[in-house]
Amino acid sequence: MSVLLALDSSTEHMALALVGQGHAAFVDADGGALASRRIVPDAMALLARGGVELSAVDAIGFGRGPGAFTGLRTACSVAQGLALGAGKPVLALDSLMLVAEDARQQMGAEAPAALEVWVAMDARMNQVYLGRYRWDGVRWSTLLAPALADLDPLRELWRATPPALVAGTALGAFDLDTGAARRFPQTASRARALGALAQQAFDAGLMADAADALPLYVRDKVALTTAEREAAKAESPGEASR
Repeated sequence: MSVLLALDSSTEHMALALVGQGHAAFVDADGGALASRRIVPDAMALLARGGVELSAVDAIGFGRGPGAFTGLRTACSVAQGLALGAGKPVLALDSLMLVAEDARQQMGAEAPAALEVWVAMDARMNQVYLGRYRWDGVRWSTLLAPALADLDPLRELWRATPPALVAGTALGAFDLDTGAARRFPQTASRARALGALAQQAFDAGLMADAADALPLYVRDKVALTTAEREAAKAESPGEASR
């Protein structure tokens, strides 16, 4: 029986989970800029509350993305550091699949044995992080790997193939017609969903060497280089004085 610690800071919310061998402890807290300061002490406090030494953890999971650039690096680097120090493997967890799992948990006893979930998270700049997942009654599989989508093509896609269930913050951020689909615009507990995904990944043998831990970025460009910013100023002199 495994004991797993999992961390996620891919959104403005931070989630921590300690699961296995009778442990079921979760932290849902503010993340964003706070995550880099809180994630290590909160993880250590979670272990202490459970009476678990880091050396007794079998693997450390982290939300690999997609999501906020800094948040992904925070969770990945902390999980990697803890795992390397303790000689443990890591579990790279899909941060969009986490949202699908939370929607399933929100359904409770109403959740069917098998279901498909579209996840659409607000990625800013009028774009969404998009993924599609299937639950088979035991674990999740990926039907559409996480990608960055523009709004109009997504609207066309859903007009052509109406979804049955959609989860994610893009539902509240944008005007997205999902037809008769069941909608879950907010998560109830990212931490509980994170713990469930970590357990599923461990049971499926998806451990990786901590040295190989990497975040998943689906946006090729998140900022202009210094040279590009200077070139833009040169083309628009009026902007430089603002």
